[in-house]
Amino acid sequence: MTMTATDALIDTKGQADRLFRRKRLMSFALPALVLAYLTYIFFAFDVPGLAERARWDNARTLASDSWSYKTHVTRTNRDGEITFAVEGERKGEYPEGMRPDWVTGTDIVTIDLGGDHLVRLLPDNRTEIEIPGFGSISAQAEGRSVTTNLPETLPEWINASDRRVAITTPEGRITLTGSKTEVFNYFPGWELFWFTFASPYYDHGVTEILFGDRIDPARSNLKGAWHDFWSNPMWRHGDVAWAIGETILMAFLGTMGAAMIALPLSFLAARKFAPLMLVRTFTRRLFDFVRGVDALIWTVVLARAFGPGPMTGALAILVTDTGTFGKIFSEALENTDDKQIEGIASTGAKPLQRYRFGVIPQVVPVLLAQVLYFFESNTRSATVIGAITGGGIGLLLTQAIQTQQSWENVAYYIILVVLMVMAMDWLSGKLRAKLIGRST
Repeated sequence: MTMTATDALIDTKGQADRLFRRKRLMSFALPALVLAYLTYIFFAFDVPGLAERARWDNARTLASDSWSYKTHVTRTNRDGEITFAVEGERKGEYPEGMRPDWVTGTDIVTIDLGGDHLVRLLPDNRTEIEIPGFGSISAQAEGRSVTTNLPETLPEWINASDRRVAITTPEGRITLTGSKTEVFNYFPGWELFWFTFASPYYDHGVTEILFGDRIDPARSNLKGAWHDFWSNPMWRHGDVAWAIGETILMAFLGTMGAAMIALPLSFLAARKFAPLMLVRTFTRRLFDFVRGVDALIWTVVLARAFGPGPMTGALAILVTDTGTFGKIFSEALENTDDKQIEGIASTGAKPLQRYRFGVIPQVVPVLLAQVLYFFESNTRSATVIGAITGGGIGLLLTQAIQTQQSWENVAYYIILVVLMVMAMDWLSGKLRAKLIGRST
């Protein structure tokens, strides 16, 4: 039966209608699917509970600690001794006879936090705190307890019990316990980053150090200043530089070692160069296995076998990247041009010579590009791996985070990690351009 023009037109119109219906259905189905997925995430991850449990006051404190420093004024209630220290560290303690200029008095020590916030350390372990808009707070430390004149209903910025009173104001924090009274005053910047109080170069400018008179009679200004900066006990610049070197070395050894192991094995995984299916299958499954286990898991396993250290981190990177490089290299070998290999073979070259002069030059750009990219990426991975194996900048970063105090050190280490990654990115780009060439 022959289809008429009218029937063909009706059939075409029906197909168009069905196509439009599918399009309209998809336009509603996809957003509905996404909405259902987001709803599932909302309840599965307990987003309301997460928001309720969030401690925004702690987050603000940690954020401010990253770009500022705090000076501790501490009175020990046992003997009444008052000490002043940057970040509360003994290495940052003010020398005897020296104290901040916002602390005055002898018998009654007055601490001016700014904004008319005053703290007075009185005899007999008594403390008075003046807070504008709230009034005067009196506290007395007796044994292990603290008695105050605070009302029963307290604002959110005061946390009080019979053992501990914590007051957080925009100008600073005050903590009172039976054993000691602490006042924390915040200032922007990283104090003692260059020199500690113990260095004779503290509070001397760059111009004075470079062109002024000798500050330390036993050393030249440049030599002495560099030594005191490099061995700064609070910021540990020498240790940090060594840790950065360890991190880069972990990434370099792991990446280059994986490339050297993966290259010969990749020939066994390429169909063009390994005709035996059993050999190809075994090699490919080996690559799948070593790259299927994450580098962090290999780090934990190898740390149990070889102990902690930077070498363990390098081995973890090597094992994981061997599988990844093996897959990439074998795929590159599969795509090589047979004509170049045949040309080398026509000269009477042996199989190894054919690979060397007919195959390797074809895959070198791919190999170098991937190796350099993974080297750049592994500098980031080595930071995390170093936190587990106990080496590199990752260890220092983990230690600083665990203390929950030196967040300016955390910010310092994070900045160094970012600069290190940027430097590796720039260096790998330069090497790619020099070894492979730029695309025009």
